[in-house]
Amino acid sequence: MVEKWNDLDDQAVVASRALAMDAVQKVGNGHPGTAMALAPVAYTLFQRVLRHDPSDPKWLGRDRFVLSAGHSSLTLYIQLFFSGYGLELDDLKSFRTAGSKTPGHPEFGHTDGVEITTGPLGSGISSAVGMAMAARYEKGLFDPTGATKLFDHDIWVIASDGDLQEGVSAEACSLAGTQELGNLKVIYDDNRISIEGDTHVAFTEDVPARYRAYGWNVIEVSANSDGSVDREALEKAMFAAKAESKKPTLIRLHTVIAWPAPSAKGTAESHGSALGAQEVAATKIALGLNPEESFVVSTEVLAHARKVKYRGAQLHGEWNAQALLWEKANPEKAALLNRLRNKELPKDWEKVIPVFESGKDLATRAASGKVINALATVLPEFWGGSSDLAGSNNTTISGGGSFLPKTSAMSNANPYGRIIHFGIREHAMGAILNGIALHGLSTCFGGTFLVFSDYMRGSVRLAALMDIPSIFVWTHDSIGLGEDGPTHQPVEHIAALRLIPNFTVVRPADANETAIAWREVIKRRKPTGFALSRQNLPVIDRTSCGSAEGVAKGAYIVCDTAKDPDVILIATGSEVHIAIAAAALLANENVAARVVSAPSLEWFDEQGPAYHEEILPKSIKARVSIEAGVGSGWHKYVGDSGEIISLEHFGASASAGELFKEYGFTPENIVAAARRTIARS
Repeated sequence: MVEKWNDLDDQAVVASRALAMDAVQKVGNGHPGTAMALAPVAYTLFQRVLRHDPSDPKWLGRDRFVLSAGHSSLTLYIQLFFSGYGLELDDLKSFRTAGSKTPGHPEFGHTDGVEITTGPLGSGISSAVGMAMAARYEKGLFDPTGATKLFDHDIWVIASDGDLQEGVSAEACSLAGTQELGNLKVIYDDNRISIEGDTHVAFTEDVPARYRAYGWNVIEVSANSDGSVDREALEKAMFAAKAESKKPTLIRLHTVIAWPAPSAKGTAESHGSALGAQEVAATKIALGLNPEESFVVSTEVLAHARKVKYRGAQLHGEWNAQALLWEKANPEKAALLNRLRNKELPKDWEKVIPVFESGKDLATRAASGKVINALATVLPEFWGGSSDLAGSNNTTISGGGSFLPKTSAMSNANPYGRIIHFGIREHAMGAILNGIALHGLSTCFGGTFLVFSDYMRGSVRLAALMDIPSIFVWTHDSIGLGEDGPTHQPVEHIAALRLIPNFTVVRPADANETAIAWREVIKRRKPTGFALSRQNLPVIDRTSCGSAEGVAKGAYIVCDTAKDPDVILIATGSEVHIAIAAAALLANENVAARVVSAPSLEWFDEQGPAYHEEILPKSIKARVSIEAGVGSGWHKYVGDSGEIISLEHFGASASAGELFKEYGFTPENIVAAARRTIARS
């Protein structure tokens, strides 16, 4: 039971509004209006509704809070200050300044209590769908019979008009309704203001009707007659949302931005600009505060607000007591939970990874599918799916069951199933994968065609920014997909993805490279994208070529020469076997050609200078890179004397063989390029 609301709570809300104004006014930029209006919303949530323990921000049993309206970061920072997460007044004073704990938008891993990096509108609410899905999947791992409440918690979101305008939120929220994610609770701040003014210039649909059509529970909370938040009605709605377990809930909350600023409230200017000293002073007078004072919170108010730590400690203690009983009754599940919390892998798990025989041809997408199914036998935390392309992406876990609620009419529906049907929603799939990764215990993948990575690039970038282990399985990786033509043939995509900092692209040359790559991705726990072939590729004979273990270092010598090489051929993916054939032709001309397979340039770049020199000696200036995409980025590896065999235009609708021949991805063309670079070196 929470205490009865009292005058100190009112004072804390008033102080929250003032702090939002002061922080933005001091730095001269930011978003004060929403933080002012939402002060009673966030305070009520953190003080009276949210299950959390400020002394342990990573408590497994906590509710998660996602500020999807990330521009209003002060909405969160002020409550982290009041709740005792380690933020103090000096941190609010240093808002949006270099090195502070209070950057312009919340950043995961930077500030205790921040569950996710938000700012790109729509991304937070979409990733929250992933968190809610992860919570249900983990419930299946540890408590499938529902014997305990240990693994039951809610995902709370504050979303803005802008969040709900973004298409990614529509994709994700539609899926949330299908999944009947009763643990997802969204407070929609409907203030009808964005940068360009009244949102009705572009956003006029009946949002509650849309969400009801998605299958959501919708609760409406009107503003008071003076425009302020009806806090009592809101709290009632919050507890009604908590009681709803069969549907996600949208609380549509009518607010007035920048309330109660006399001139700024309800204006677009208050969305993203400091109010100005005169308006700040007038607002403080309206709030009953001294207009001459800034960043003032009485010790009595702060002590009252920080009593939430005792409530959190009590909840945490009760949870711990239940956890001990559960562990004794479920030793195997407890061991699994301990392993996952420590980010450990089972002993000898790698032994299930298949080794593929040479002499056969196999698409790397097909090899990936076999590896996925092998990993699933030893990693119960491993699950995933695709954006309606499972048969093409090879992302189905055999016998895994479809992750769908019990009420689903689908024959293999299982609320704890391992196969996610994302639907044709690439961007939402990426955001949901991020939410699952952030939730922390399971390992998830999502597949689509490489060309459609464009649709999900924002989510991929956020995965890299947060440094979380989201796994993207992209197939049909080049013109080698053939007759579907240039709309489906990725040309610039691999190079563009390599430009994302802290993101790894893996383009394996054959089935065994694919297997080793999967092993590394599972071990490394980093944001990674696979680029896999549609067409069959030869399984390289490792008795005469380098071991696929070299994949772990990003690039390795797959075929070498008896003497120092005259030229180095560097290839990725489906072009490696063409480079090997070219090396054989050059050998007939007494030209020694080393072939380097480079499935991951990022992993290669991580290696030290000694390994770089071993693979690409500085003394060998004659180099040729071969990749069926734009050549951007390859100059770094071939140097001034080298040649780049690439594709600087879109493809066409024709067979893979015809296109490779037409565009110069042939042994003969590589040989000609080798001759030219040797002549220049």
